Amino acid sequence: MKTISIAIDGPSGAGKSTLARAIAAELGYLYVDTGAIYRTIGYYTLTHGIDPKDSAAVAACLPDIRVELTYGEDGLQHMLLNDRDVTKEIRLPEVSLCASAVSAHREVRAFLLDMQRQLARTHSVIMDGRDIGTVVLPDADVKVYLTASAQARAQRRCAELEERGTPEPFEKVLREIEERDWNDIHRDVAPLRQAEDAVLLDTTDLDFQESKAALLNIIRKRTSL
Repeated sequence: MKTISIAIDGPSGAGKSTLARAIAAELGYLYVDTGAIYRTIGYYTLTHGIDPKDSAAVAACLPDIRVELTYGEDGLQHMLLNDRDVTKEIRLPEVSLCASAVSAHREVRAFLLDMQRQLARTHSVIMDGRDIGTVVLPDADVKVYLTASAQARAQRRCAELEERGTPEPFEKVLREIEERDWNDIHRDVAPLRQAEDAVLLDTTDLDFQESKAALLNIIRKRTSL
């Protein structure tokens, strides 16, 4: 049976994970949050006192890292780091910049690339990240570049943190989002950019249901679902 691959790229806080997860559940596809995979590596460096910007130090620790994706009874992707579930820990605000830093290293991206491609070879997937349509799945059936203004993304992230019981000031969240955008766009390896054949979807003025409907419409037009 032919598998379908859907690549969703875009900046931090654009709603990629929330939308992709909802649509994967509706279509019966496997949802792969690649940002969570990089966050897991970033979390390892944070908890082991390794400078995430030091490529040599990060590369040296990779043999000691085992990252696994599992799917619980809740249907959500869980991240295991050396057999420990770190799904909640990797969402802490301080992990975000560590994830951005480690994802800039060629060795880290090579370390995780085959894991991501293997999932797409064996399942119909919705995979989101920064370089899915440009590097990981360049032949994806559908490519979408999902974005929103930095201010809108910061407001959404603040609401998410508030809901989790870990509130942060808006100005701090906005500053971190803008810093991560700059890092992701300007890194030498697999920078964040819109693939030439990706459809642009700006959700700045859309709520969740409107964004979901727009994304589903794009997918259905290109896959005859």
